Amino acid sequence: MSKIKLTYFDFSGGRGEPVRMALAIGGVDFEDHRISIDEFRQMREDLPLKAVPTMEVDGVVYTQCNAMTRYAGRLTGLYPEDPWQAFLCDELMEAIEDTSNALVKTFGLEGDEMKAAREELVNGTFTQYLNFFSQRLDAAGGEHFADKRLTIADLKVFSWVRSLNAGFLDHVPTDLTSRVAPQLMEHMNRVAKDPRVASYLADIE
Repeated sequence: MSKIKLTYFDFSGGRGEPVRMALAIGGVDFEDHRISIDEFRQMREDLPLKAVPTMEVDGVVYTQCNAMTRYAGRLTGLYPEDPWQAFLCDELMEAIEDTSNALVKTFGLEGDEMKAAREELVNGTFTQYLNFFSQRLDAAGGEHFADKRLTIADLKVFSWVRSLNAGFLDHVPTDLTSRVAPQLMEHMNRVAKDPRVASYLADIE
């Protein structure tokens, strides 16, 4: 087994969390290197693309969160072997990145400008994607997003919905998901009750 070191911020959620979750619940031995914002600023210029998460494998640092998540999924059996089911996972993961990219554009804004940008995000991109994810969940049978079992797609959506509900995104209502896509709340609760996920959450909270 390769030596793996995942570097990401010291909080639950964000782009690195599904990678962290997949490795942890899959029983992979890895170094969970959690950093502060100040530490990130100090190390940023030395990172390949000046961003985290990064994954160091056998001494070489790699980037791109979805590539890392797929790798973690393959190591742990959380990424489908069937090409079509893998595609369904990939579609969901790339869609989550769309929402992350839209959110990042609001970082650094303040006051009324921040409020207006976040409200536009809530009423536009976030609502659109919540509806899209609900449709995909329905199409897959209503329990999981692919392969009729827990996969990295479930972990990716789970992490995103938890972040929306957490209340640390200013001007993003914590009841947005329950109002727009109650099925995703049920999905989040279902994933949280998976014994592997429940154990992981208990360890970090």
